[in-house]
Amino acid sequence: MSVEPTLRPLPFHAWGAGFQRPLIIGGPCSAEGPEQVMQVARDLAADGRTTILRAGIWKPRTRPGHFEGAGDAALDWLRAATTATGLRSMVEVATPAHVDAALQAGIDILWIGARTTPNPFSVQEIANALQGVDIPVFVKNPINPDLGLWIGALERLHGTGVRRLAAIHRGFSWFERTPYRNSPMWEFPIRLKAHFPDLEIICDPSHIAGARDLLGGVAQQALDLGLSGLMLEVHPSPEHALSDGDQQLTPQSFIALLDGLTFRQAGPTPAMEDRLQELRDLIDQLDEDIARKLGARMDIAERIGDHKRANQVAILQPERWERIMNRQLLFGQQLGLDGSFIREFMDAIHRESIRRQTDGEVPAVRSGTQPSTHSGLDR
Repeated sequence: MSVEPTLRPLPFHAWGAGFQRPLIIGGPCSAEGPEQVMQVARDLAADGRTTILRAGIWKPRTRPGHFEGAGDAALDWLRAATTATGLRSMVEVATPAHVDAALQAGIDILWIGARTTPNPFSVQEIANALQGVDIPVFVKNPINPDLGLWIGALERLHGTGVRRLAAIHRGFSWFERTPYRNSPMWEFPIRLKAHFPDLEIICDPSHIAGARDLLGGVAQQALDLGLSGLMLEVHPSPEHALSDGDQQLTPQSFIALLDGLTFRQAGPTPAMEDRLQELRDLIDQLDEDIARKLGARMDIAERIGDHKRANQVAILQPERWERIMNRQLLFGQQLGLDGSFIREFMDAIHRESIRRQTDGEVPAVRSGTQPSTHSGLDR
């Protein structure tokens, strides 16, 4: 049976380096030529809100035969663009050789990609290559929803002395069909932030959305949830891009997207704090009421289980459960509650009721499946 993992807090340090919140990172998915990189850099620098120029140099592709990046030569293009504009440079590294080449080229910031993060051997090799180097390192979440692997990559870097750490939320590959290229699964960055409050987490809407028309909504939701910034892909001519053209913005569209976002403060002002505390106290009281009512419900469920056993009746009654679920969905709709939330909540209650009635682990009738946010360390 899966249980909540125990995540030990680590002394992660918030990445400072002189950047202001919100942190805005922009640049092409792939560096395709010196003119392309320079044009994007000049346009972003002229707007004034972007502080970091990102570009893919070595591109891990699912299948061979696709553009896999310009390689080491592109490091010079990126360095020339940042020297001309004052932006800082950022590239993805997947091997110690990439790390060495990036450091020799004077790259300012590194990131570890979603295909590398889930491989502890690769992450450890990169961490070893960075030992003794004072450079910010961002870690993208793994492709599949596994919080333990994400945390493990950060731990490995921290273990070799990397202190300027940050995380990038770029969504997860999931079997359910959604409008997005990768499912946002916001509960993962929320849980990561809850366990490591000083760790900066930014959002990569480009890889979550996979389409230009969805970028604004994803970016706004990330800001509303308190993430520290955004990383977006920008190309002078997305329709001619050699990789991921559908999710890249022109510099003009990128600036328009930023203009349309609402940037919120990281925390409440002193004037807001008193009122917030009043509302939070109400939430705490309601949470206690909910817990008491759930406890009373489970006591009754246990008595029902005793009665069923005494009369040789099966514990699991699917028809009864279906009626309960339909009633709660209708009631929840009247209260303005989302149907998927009601299903998940009632499924959890059902599982606990069955456990209390059987004092064992019996699967409940499920209305759907959801990804686990458990660490892989506890299975």
